[in-house]
Amino acid sequence: MMRSVKAFAPATVANVSCGFDILGFPIDAMGDYVEVTRRDRPGLRVVSIEDDGGKLPWEVEKNTCAVAIQAMLESYGKQVGMDIALRKGLPLGSGMGSSAASAVAALVAANRLLGDPFERKDLLPFAIVAEKAACGAGHADNVAPSLLGGFVLIRDYHPLDVIKLHVPKGLYCTLLHPHFELNTSDSRSVLRDSIPLKHSTIQSGNVAGFVSGLYQEDFELISRSMRDVIAEPYRAVLIPGFYEVRESLKAAGALGMGISGSGPTLFALSKGSEQTAAMAKAAEEIYEGIGLGVDVYFSAINTVGAYVLEEKN
Repeated sequence: MMRSVKAFAPATVANVSCGFDILGFPIDAMGDYVEVTRRDRPGLRVVSIEDDGGKLPWEVEKNTCAVAIQAMLESYGKQVGMDIALRKGLPLGSGMGSSAASAVAALVAANRLLGDPFERKDLLPFAIVAEKAACGAGHADNVAPSLLGGFVLIRDYHPLDVIKLHVPKGLYCTLLHPHFELNTSDSRSVLRDSIPLKHSTIQSGNVAGFVSGLYQEDFELISRSMRDVIAEPYRAVLIPGFYEVRESLKAAGALGMGISGSGPTLFALSKGSEQTAAMAKAAEEIYEGIGLGVDVYFSAINTVGAYVLEEKN
């Protein structure tokens, strides 16, 4: 019987331009770490949170890690005692799936501690419960790719239907995280409740084109399909320099650029990593001109999702 397990869950890009609320993928560059330790008494405790700036809740009913594990234990049918230690590798309110990574890492660690009674895909509903507790909405476009790896399509929620898509060889991601926080609630508040039929048709065509481009490894088709007419036009105004950065990245070789999740992080896809240095320089110059710092990350697409780092008996 294992005494403790530590797991890692990667950051994610959700929406992926045209795939609003239905597409996502993880990156290798960064993520969250959770260690779960068995305790003699039943019940969960959050015993440590590092690198969150003192912002995350320690209460079991509010903490994303604990909410996810509690949902899993209710399905498991036994109340097992566990201590939870979280180390944040992702900034809060960044649009990189911060709450999702915490929940997924906690579930992978706790599941292994119990002897892996759940298949990987069966952990997803518990992660969605945690996302709803953290963000007010149980979306899967961050938790699913963080858990499963690769490009993931959320086809439906009732019942939950999640599909792993092909990842083309050589597809690379650059993340730009400008130094300001954008709340998910603010990003949601600017969206429209209804969209014109014309925009629905355009968006559907782009989603179909993007998925086809992945399977055909057609980078030009991927590039043409990275157009969002539903959310991006309204959210872009919340992110300083958005259009200037997009044009500069395209000129530097990016296939396309979009908002990661609800922002403010931006993501760009490229064929290979050769263009990343020029893309980073172009973005940094624009942000410097508007008085904002920016962190730049380069990464291949993570194809394995979350994984166990360490086990102790």
